[in-house]
Amino acid sequence: MKSLSPILVFICLYLVTSLVAQDFYKVPITVAFLVSSVYAVSITKGTLAERLEIYAEGVREKSMMLMLWIFLLAGAFATLAKSMGAIDATVSLALDSLPSSFLLPGIFLAACFISLAVGTSVGTIAALTPVAVGIADEAHLSLPFVVAIVVGGAYFGDNLSFISDTTIVATQTQGCKMSDKFRVNSRIVLPAALLILFLYYVLGREITPPTGQPPVSFWKVLPYLSVVILAVCGINVLIVLLVGILLCGIIGITLGEYDLFGWFQAMADGMESMSELIIMTLLAAGLLSVVRHNGGIRIITTTLTRHINSRQAAEFVIAALVSLVNICTANNTVAIMTAGPIAADISQRFGIDPRKAASLLDTASCFTQALLPYGAQMLIAAGLAQVSPLSILPHLYYPMALVLAVLLSILLRYPRKYSQAA
Repeated sequence: MKSLSPILVFICLYLVTSLVAQDFYKVPITVAFLVSSVYAVSITKGTLAERLEIYAEGVREKSMMLMLWIFLLAGAFATLAKSMGAIDATVSLALDSLPSSFLLPGIFLAACFISLAVGTSVGTIAALTPVAVGIADEAHLSLPFVVAIVVGGAYFGDNLSFISDTTIVATQTQGCKMSDKFRVNSRIVLPAALLILFLYYVLGREITPPTGQPPVSFWKVLPYLSVVILAVCGINVLIVLLVGILLCGIIGITLGEYDLFGWFQAMADGMESMSELIIMTLLAAGLLSVVRHNGGIRIITTTLTRHINSRQAAEFVIAALVSLVNICTANNTVAIMTAGPIAADISQRFGIDPRKAASLLDTASCFTQALLPYGAQMLIAAGLAQVSPLSILPHLYYPMALVLAVLLSILLRYPRKYSQAA
């Protein structure tokens, strides 16, 4: 347990203390990560230089720089769009176009559709969160609730998309085709998605549409429309955000919303607004690198696989294994990479269909990542909305429905065709 103790320190310092104080801002999350990181380094064997090298390995992950670029560009785009009035114009368009009862389902469907097209929850959240914030303000809705709709919908595509890295890794580690995994996966998660869509429709019936919306300026909406269209076309999220930033500059300067130097300053302000998020990401990466080095993940996998005695239990272990590894790594792709080979071995020993195993790996990792207050997706959503990650958690209905969907698929041996002996 010593190797897992840094995570326990973080949970106690941030989550438990915040719950006791009934205030999630009493303990800044950066401080919780810093204290946990110092503790993790202190309990690791070796010289100080060697321990710091282990800590730094997490920051040197190949996906880390891409993540930081996305954070910076998302912050710059969000601030530019707000400064030139793009968010207000897009919100007005949404409120004018959608019936009030379909406002919440519309946000959820947009997040599902975009994430399915681009295969990334991070890009979807970066693009849609500012619009969701504007809609929440205008319609007088709970901000964490509306942001949670975007976060939940973003994991629909992360889980199902053919170009999602989680889909690619899950199918590769289990030796099955992506199309086959999609068929199994969709039968497990589509009922959950439809249930949540209906729930949002019911909740949205009580929304009173705001009156006196200003006329919609098409040019101000163009940056968001371009971001959404490019995202749906599968363009790399970095290029999508860069195009959005460039359009904000051209349109904002042309309409006189700011000059060239104002454009530069808004970009800088947006990137600086992501500073806390970047600090948290770097500290979390280092902390989890130490946990992995000290054998925390190995302890989890060994403990879980010790007493398997049935195919049903083996499926539970696969889902639990990838979830626990995900908690320790805060990265669902890395979690699947780590747990995948073990899951493949379990599947062979107990006759689990590889397509069902791949689906369990992907879906369990997605709902776990969605429910992590220190996951990159949650942090960027909270950063763009300026709310606590923990305030979003209670409203993540779709990820919670995914938990239930996975449990039922194991307990009820569903889908039947893919739950028999392989």
